[in-house]
Amino acid sequence: MASKNIFQIEFPIRSSLRILFNQISTPSGLSEWFADNVNLNGKNYTFFWDGDEQDAELLSNKNNQSIKFRWVDEPKNTYFELKIVVDDITQDISLIITDFAEDEEDEEEAKLLWNKQIEKLRQSIGS
Repeated sequence: MASKNIFQIEFPIRSSLRILFNQISTPSGLSEWFADNVNLNGKNYTFFWDGDEQDAELLSNKNNQSIKFRWVDEPKNTYFELKIVVDDITQDISLIITDFAEDEEDEEEAKLLWNKQIEKLRQSIGS
């Protein structure tokens, strides 16, 4: 399998830190915007979309900061991370998504999908 390239996208989010972290780190929160349903079994998350499912392993969970997953059917050195950054001066909150893509076309498709998903996230928290 060809190696994948890492990319990041930053989204400003109007929300409290606690609410945003709950939406990105809990099965119930993720079910509101990321997938139709999410099941958790230990460190394994199963995401459901339109009858399809995909398993991910939780790699790290830093309270009120970030959560990192790896799709189990993807290379070991890839992951997707949702990281919350708070501006020291303005206290504005951003969500930084780190993900991997095979090529520029794949990256553009992934960015479009992330944009769509983050719009759902914003709606779910009233941002």
